[in-house]
Amino acid sequence: MPSTPSTPPDPWSVFALDVGDGHQLHIEQSGAADGLPVICLHGGPGSSMATGHRQFFDTTRYHIIQFDQRGCGRSTPRGGLTHNTTAHLVADIERIRLRLGIDRWLVFGGSWGATLAMAYAAEHRDTCLGVILRGVFLASSDDLRRFFDDSHPHAPAIHARLAALAPMGARSKLAHWLPATLLAANPNEQAALTVAWMAWENALDNGPAARFTPPTGDTLATAIDKYRVQAHYLHHHCFLENDWWRDAAATMAGLPVAILHGTQDRICHPDNARAVHAACPGSTLQLIDGCGHSPFAPAMAAALQEATRHFADKTGSVLGDSNT
Repeated sequence: MPSTPSTPPDPWSVFALDVGDGHQLHIEQSGAADGLPVICLHGGPGSSMATGHRQFFDTTRYHIIQFDQRGCGRSTPRGGLTHNTTAHLVADIERIRLRLGIDRWLVFGGSWGATLAMAYAAEHRDTCLGVILRGVFLASSDDLRRFFDDSHPHAPAIHARLAALAPMGARSKLAHWLPATLLAANPNEQAALTVAWMAWENALDNGPAARFTPPTGDTLATAIDKYRVQAHYLHHHCFLENDWWRDAAATMAGLPVAILHGTQDRICHPDNARAVHAACPGSTLQLIDGCGHSPFAPAMAAALQEATRHFADKTGSVLGDSNT
């Protein structure tokens, strides 16, 4: 039966793929082995694949491929920063496609996963059946400034606790100071910076009154690794050129491209989605009223399920002859 949020499908294949440079990727496959292949790209940078993302696909029609990116989740080494750039991740996605013997697939990503989906489609357009983007992150200086600095009126007390960790002269420039400092900090400083960063992100995503429990022990160690990977990418502008997304969007033109974004998204501004839509002729744009950044808000989850259902209806649920 198709999965629901409470019954995500179990994977029928779990394996590690050696991609060189000392990195091994954790990869899972679920859904229909002979179904429409989709690569589902997680966010971050530094997060990991989520079982809950499988709910966005009819598991009787889709062959769902997920993996933890370099340094993330159950990929090893966890928190590894060497040989870990956007170009490496794009190459890894292509390695997975070739390893699985897939001809073409749907590329699906949210937040940083949307960034990576666009970067992959720009370089490997001919392998893409289509692209679905959610909560678009452009990896721009505007994105980072809005997140770290300009959004402080939304939760001033929580932002003040984050800013208090910075020298006075850096408190209005956290977008630059925080990633660089986290990478160079000692373990105790890393812990304090990570917890404050998490609290701020939670306040933006879920509201200033949302409950936040600081992690401890192994959970804190995992969080530090996650935010160090994120800091590594943000400190290097995600290893992307300024306005890289314009060329990527233009390259995707002619493919089925669906863009979905919450109107109340405080992590990635809805203007990002509007900009990509304008730069990608033929794409569709849905702004989901009342939704923030989370893909699991009921209206957003329903819109994503409808987008993948519509894509499968147009493309066909089984492509066995053309994908194997």
